[in-house]
Amino acid sequence: MAGIEIDDTTRATLQALADEAGLPLETYLALVAEEKQRERALAAGAETFRRVTGDPVTVAAFDAEFGNPTAKNAPRAA
Repeated sequence: MAGIEIDDTTRATLQALADEAGLPLETYLALVAEEKQRERALAAGAETFRRVTGDPVTVAAFDAEFGNPTAKNAPRAA
């Protein structure tokens, strides 16, 4: 991975995950990045829905059906 420095333990973990998926590390990381982008888009859409709907019953039904992706995907402090 040109231009990216990570510690050996993290690299080994990522390599093991890539190996398990049967992918080169670079391809695996690209797929993980795409997945994270989709998760963020879904969380943003869900949050926008909650904000504009304004109806607690509708929001509760939405959360019951789809969960609350905003809460579980919220960025956490390192």
